[in-house]
Amino acid sequence: MRNIAMLGSGFIGRFYADSIQGHRNRDRIVMIQSRSEESCTVFAKKYMVAHWATDIETAVAHPEVDTVIVALPNHLHEEAIMACVRHNKAVLCTKPLGRNAAEGLRIMKAVEAAGIFNGYLEDLVYTPKFLKSHQVIASGALGKILWTKSREAHPGPHSEWFWNKELAGGGAILDLACHCIEVSRSFIGKYIRPIEVMCWADTQVKPIDAEDHAIGLVKYESGAIGQFEVSWTFRGGLDLRDEVMGSEGTIWSNGFLRTGLEVFTSGKGTGYMAEKTETNQGWTFPAGDELNELGYNHMFTDMFDSLDQQKPPKETFYDGYIVNAIMDAAYLSVKSKQWEPVLLAEWRGRENTEQENLLTSYDDEHWLIKEELTHYGTQKLILKEKATGRIFERLL
Repeated sequence: MRNIAMLGSGFIGRFYADSIQGHRNRDRIVMIQSRSEESCTVFAKKYMVAHWATDIETAVAHPEVDTVIVALPNHLHEEAIMACVRHNKAVLCTKPLGRNAAEGLRIMKAVEAAGIFNGYLEDLVYTPKFLKSHQVIASGALGKILWTKSREAHPGPHSEWFWNKELAGGGAILDLACHCIEVSRSFIGKYIRPIEVMCWADTQVKPIDAEDHAIGLVKYESGAIGQFEVSWTFRGGLDLRDEVMGSEGTIWSNGFLRTGLEVFTSGKGTGYMAEKTETNQGWTFPAGDELNELGYNHMFTDMFDSLDQQKPPKETFYDGYIVNAIMDAAYLSVKSKQWEPVLLAEWRGRENTEQENLLTSYDDEHWLIKEELTHYGTQKLILKEKATGRIFERLL
């Protein structure tokens, strides 16, 4: 059993608490920290938390606490994690790890030097659909992964600090692309080095300094491309979609917006329907089990089981640092309008991955481009002569 200090009583802290005390059910939040006494007492009453504090140091240092969860605004992550280092407490941190790669690297080095357990709370690589997709890819059913696309779009975040570029560190890229990048990294292989990024971003709708839309391409050493699409201006709810294309197959996944459960209501007597839903009237598409569909249950099971077994979880602060470095390159690309290198002070994956040759020989003289059965019943080959480069059709 883990005795947890939850730093942050807001939207994500409550999601975490609902999962921790409702699923594994043997771990307990014994301390809640928030800047507001009122928020502390409201949270403590709802989740039956014995202790509360308005400052980070007091919450982390409490003698009953053995594990700390950082569910705070981005600009407070480093301060909170350094307190865990000082008090030798295991720490789990919400995404993104830092506001940039330099901050993420300092955080990672500090926890590793202290030898404390660290887990990166990237829930979208723990959703049931992601876990099944990853299992299919690991089996080899898709062959070599060539291209992935991950999309997260919604009307914008819940708290005011997200909209402050200095406090948050960025806009939709830092808030949402961190999810998409780690999803693609996991599909492509986290041991494959990301090498460069091309990204477009703009502020199209919201009156803010940061970007509210972005599309990026991350190129990996294997030749694979990871594409992210993120938006704070999408109308209609929370759109989570992933696609994976391999040399032998394809996966399409709709994670949240249209999952088979559809509810119509006039709005009378209804309240919360689903995360980021803009209305409780008309047709809505709530998840059957939101905590599970968004990955929180599997994420905390992995984190706490790994902590019990004294082994690293699937997602560590190192992963958070790599994601920060990729996002840094994305922001540079937005300014330069060119491919920008991913600068990694620490790389622990495979070195010098060669791009695999996927050309298929039909025979000694020809490459096979395509084989198909036409709608009129003819089997057709499209071949290329190896010697001359001539492309021609052959009917079978």
